Amino acid sequence: MPTAKKAAPAKRSASATKRTTKKKVAAPVPLSERPIVELWEDYSESRDQDIRNFFMEKYYSLVRYHAERVHARLPDEVNIDDLIQAGVFGLADAINAFDLGRQVKFETYCAPRIRGAILDELRLMDWVPRLVRHRSSKVEQARQRLETATGRPATHDEIAESLGVDEEEYEKIQRDSSAVGTFSLTRKAYPGDGDRDVREIDVIRDDTQQNPVRNLERRDLQDLITKGLSRAERLIVILYYFESMTMKEIGATLDLSESRVSQMHSSILARVKAQVQHRVRELEPAS
Repeated sequence: MPTAKKAAPAKRSASATKRTTKKKVAAPVPLSERPIVELWEDYSESRDQDIRNFFMEKYYSLVRYHAERVHARLPDEVNIDDLIQAGVFGLADAINAFDLGRQVKFETYCAPRIRGAILDELRLMDWVPRLVRHRSSKVEQARQRLETATGRPATHDEIAESLGVDEEEYEKIQRDSSAVGTFSLTRKAYPGDGDRDVREIDVIRDDTQQNPVRNLERRDLQDLITKGLSRAERLIVILYYFESMTMKEIGATLDLSESRVSQMHSSILARVKAQVQHRVRELEPAS
């Protein structure tokens, strides 16, 4: 019997080869290319640290923006890096607490949290109580209002009256707020000619020392202004302009009413002005 021939293996078709080829795995989409809403949805469910880090990098510019705005109103001693670090903690808290369902943009939501964290850090750095800061600010605001209205330095009595406090309470506010204006003597006053900056301690004025030239100029000016005035008029000028007394205090000293002192003061100014105008050339500096 004739032997049967073995059948040759059939050739695999091209379509079968394609079907058996392993499918390639698609590469993950970078976080920066994914929709921001989708990222917030994923983070709210998974709390994925990679997404959180992406948000920290994305919104870091907001931290620097708010830190620079706060730092612009602070002394040079405050380091802006400390404010930025505090703002980063505020940003992290905002990311963890953000709820997409509130229909609020994250930039709007995180701004007060970043700013609040920066202000909290400043309060921790400040050794002066907040009440003292608040009262000192009210005193300064009252002083500026009075000086703007009168065109001259405000007196303690006027500031106390504007604040609605008595003399004893005002003195207490002054004592408490005197510590607020402290600063470092080693801070830079202005750039020097060389590599070394000029510090505050290098240019601070010594009030304990008197300038003899300044004293002579002050005495000559006083003699010029009070020349030809009566004793009461001279006292009004000296007490008001050189001793910084109020009209009320001058009236009590001279046994005159405050309105009378004010009337005499106006008359004195008109006479002194006329007298100085006749001597303008004498007062001009020598060329």
